[in-house]
Amino acid sequence: MKKLDIVYEDEYMIAVNKPYGMPSQPDKTYGLDLITAVKEYLYETAKTDKDENEEGGEEPYLAIINRLDRPVAGIVLMAKDEETAAKLSDMVQDREISKYYQAVIRGSMKEPEGELSGYLLHDKKLNVSKMVPKGTKGAKKAELYYEVLDELDTDEGEISYLLIELLTGRHHQIRCQLADNGTPIWGDSKYGGNPDKASNKNISKNSNKNSKNKASGSGSSKEKELGLFSTMMEFEHPVTGEMVTLHREPEGKAFDIMDQMDW
Repeated sequence: MKKLDIVYEDEYMIAVNKPYGMPSQPDKTYGLDLITAVKEYLYETAKTDKDENEEGGEEPYLAIINRLDRPVAGIVLMAKDEETAAKLSDMVQDREISKYYQAVIRGSMKEPEGELSGYLLHDKKLNVSKMVPKGTKGAKKAELYYEVLDELDTDEGEISYLLIELLTGRHHQIRCQLADNGTPIWGDSKYGGNPDKASNKNISKNSNKNSKNKASGSGSSKEKELGLFSTMMEFEHPVTGEMVTLHREPEGKAFDIMDQMDW
């Protein structure tokens, strides 16, 4: 693995830019995960800070505050102690941490900005989520705001570029809500949409447009990375009270496609 991209660090917490394809925590693949990589970094840092004759010390404490799916990249925040972890978790529950994502989707949104709201049910056996009617047993409210930043016609159809503020952090929420809207995330094979959904009709309808912003392919369901990036978090520091802004510009194939626009 390449060197960790540390977005922010102090004695209470650390934020890292997670690469595509890396799990946030240990899973059945037994490959390197983000929390293990960060613990190794903290352990090695602690060793260099100690007298070279001393032992390295205990395994560092780390608690993930916002997990990202394996094929999603971007900022992951972690607490270095239990008290800070509890405070940050409470802040998440109270919506005191603003979380922003950038996304590339297939198709186009009906409005240039708006809200997607509904009820989401997580199927733990299949590890998928779906939108269900209000009152469904086990379902949780899911809300997000979006703004369309750009639209682009490609040889595979129309794709759109969104800024998303995630208000609730449900399992696969952004992926599920956008797929249910008929505008699945670029490269998402799990929530790739139904052929009868509007997004796929839009792709067919727009695939032969002669647009000045024509670009090369927008990916396939076999991609190992999604057009989804955790780009910014803003919150009041749980200990010092200072405002903290964590930011990274999105990277990856989907965002490279958007950069091909002929202005």
